[in-house]
Amino acid sequence: MRARVARLRSKSWQVGQCAIAAGLAWLVASDVFGHQTPFFAPIAAVVGLGTSYGQRLRRVAEVTLGVAIGVFLGDLLTHWVGSGAWQVALVVALGMTAALLLDAGAIFVTQAAVQGIVVSTLLPDPGQAFLRWSDALIGGAVALLAATVVPGAPLRRPREQAALVVRKIGALLMASADSIEDGDVDRALATLSDARTTDGLVAELRAASDEGMSVLASSPFRWRHRGGMRRLTDLVEPLDFALRNTRVLARRVAVANYRGEPIPVEYAGFLRELAELTDRMADELRADRMASAVLAPLVELGHRSSELPRTSALSAEVVLAQTRSLLADLLAVTGLDPLAATDQIPPLVG
Repeated sequence: MRARVARLRSKSWQVGQCAIAAGLAWLVASDVFGHQTPFFAPIAAVVGLGTSYGQRLRRVAEVTLGVAIGVFLGDLLTHWVGSGAWQVALVVALGMTAALLLDAGAIFVTQAAVQGIVVSTLLPDPGQAFLRWSDALIGGAVALLAATVVPGAPLRRPREQAALVVRKIGALLMASADSIEDGDVDRALATLSDARTTDGLVAELRAASDEGMSVLASSPFRWRHRGGMRRLTDLVEPLDFALRNTRVLARRVAVANYRGEPIPVEYAGFLRELAELTDRMADELRADRMASAVLAPLVELGHRSSELPRTSALSAEVVLAQTRSLLADLLAVTGLDPLAATDQIPPLVG
């Protein structure tokens, strides 16, 4: 129930926007243009806006063109061959065929078929067909106008989600450090289980970034945020890599504890320092700043990672390698080029 309420809360703006646009489309079509029952105007507005910011302009175009094709074919065939079961089948087949030849958009194809059915069955009067087309234009125009009005929340969500991913990396590093120190198998396995549930965090980050870019594409009032949003979008890949490396690290700590393989205690202290830097990084991202303030201490940790004690145990070597890979990923999150980030991690000593 909490998840459903959260989903409703996250979409409440779009729901309100669709409701207002639907009422406005009906008002314009009925009171301004004098249409008696302009029920397709609010439908076009709602379908055009939808409950996501992505592809709004395309949806409006698909609805309008789909209606135009469906109305034209429905009106033409009804005039020629009348109305009935086989005529409806013919209208649907021709409408969908024409739409697929022009564009493969699902809404486009569906609207061409649906409007052909409506015109050939509910509005066989040729004089009424044009009203359907003009209703679609009115609803589409209202949707386009409403699409330019968007809140700031979709632009804040990517950086908040990025901060959440970074903070989760820090929490997993802290838990892994505890497991290295006490050798507790159950604790290490619990950390590993927690790490394996983090795929959704990156998926949500990617969705938030796509939504933010869609807002910028549909609202000219938000174009000034394009640079910052693109920089945040560029963080998705290094954060994905960083979380993957953290999962592998947690897995190897669990394997080492299970097998009784020792890991140098210095690694635990190093992971704690890295976790503290990830918390600072998360604070920077949440404050709508790139994490460049953490660049210098991360570089310093990268140099120190080459001087950590070495052992002949495979698990310890894997933990060290994953820690260094994670450092490179986090350096990329600060804005450093991935290759330049790798150059900040010197070769291992010994």
